[in-house]
Amino acid sequence: MPDNKHDKQLLTHPDNTSTTFSNATSTRRNFLKTAAVGSAAAVAAPWIGNVQAQEGIRIRMQSSWQPGTTGYRIFEEWAAGVAEATGGEVRIEPYPAGAVAGAFEVADAVRNGVLDGQNWFTVYWPGKMPAGVFLTAYPMGLSVPHHWDIMFSAYGGFGIAKDLYRKQGQELLGYVHHDMNLIHSKKPLRSFDDFKGIKLRMPGGIVAETFASIGAQTTLLPGSEVYPALEKGTIDAADYVGAAVNYELGFWQVADYIIMGPPSTPCLHQAVDLMDISVNRRTFERMSPQTQDIMHDLVAAYSREHYGAIQQANAEAWPKYREKGIEVIRLSEEDGSRFREAAIPLWYKWANKDADAARLFKAHLGAMLDPAVGVITEEDIQGFELNA
Repeated sequence: MPDNKHDKQLLTHPDNTSTTFSNATSTRRNFLKTAAVGSAAAVAAPWIGNVQAQEGIRIRMQSSWQPGTTGYRIFEEWAAGVAEATGGEVRIEPYPAGAVAGAFEVADAVRNGVLDGQNWFTVYWPGKMPAGVFLTAYPMGLSVPHHWDIMFSAYGGFGIAKDLYRKQGQELLGYVHHDMNLIHSKKPLRSFDDFKGIKLRMPGGIVAETFASIGAQTTLLPGSEVYPALEKGTIDAADYVGAAVNYELGFWQVADYIIMGPPSTPCLHQAVDLMDISVNRRTFERMSPQTQDIMHDLVAAYSREHYGAIQQANAEAWPKYREKGIEVIRLSEEDGSRFREAAIPLWYKWANKDADAARLFKAHLGAMLDPAVGVITEEDIQGFELNA
């Protein structure tokens, strides 16, 4: 088990902070100064004693956000404030999606030193390790951000995730809450059965396999290729992020429908699409111990800021979809139940791929069965076993 003092999850409580950032551009620019880091800039400077530290540790960090989107603007603002917050010891050099490494190759680039850090969608991890499917939301699992905070903290998931990242040559500084994912479709998918035969972009792993199990023809595409694939008709529908960013990317121009779950579960397949901030392990070890602490706190502050700003942008985007004539289709509660029946066997299939996947999934099970969370009951998983 990991024993690093940073392995304790930093709770972000994003659902309690969205109003903090409403209509507050100046607050967003200055939030690092008032984050829970104890006046980091004032504290950081005294222990920077060598020339290398004074010049700053440059971290070339690529985001999964495409340039010009709300997500990338927030990321740039956060990156710009890190130098001041660390007394100049760390400088983040931000890059948008695809600038240095392909969407699915960012982790390799960080491990190999082509990049020094990443801010990517953790749904891209499964291609690198089976446990990656449990580093972000999967069909009918933990369904709101604070459920993930509970899993990471109370059930030990963050320490396990730290260990997994270290095996990949990285140091996980924290997760970044942002949104649920939407499905934009050129066809009106009004029921569970309507997905049969649909050519559907999904991010791979357990998410794609769940849709494939109900008859969809899934394909893996980076976010930058979703719009042209929908425009050309190469695919019928696509999962991607939330309302605001998808509007900015122009999905309303190439897909007339947005497919969502019932009111009880607005997103059936990826209700909490987590991102991360992590750095090459060698880069992390160059930081002073105090700055290592501060970087974890800065990421927790970034998660709160990021979530609140994305939700504000979403609230402004939904009326725009209505104005463009986009129809929001909600699947039924019965569809949700059928989707859960399809998903649960795949939970266990992936959890039984290796010991790391099983270990992380056990943390999920603990949280999902917690009476305060109540995502599943013992009856839902009766007959399924973990073998690893």
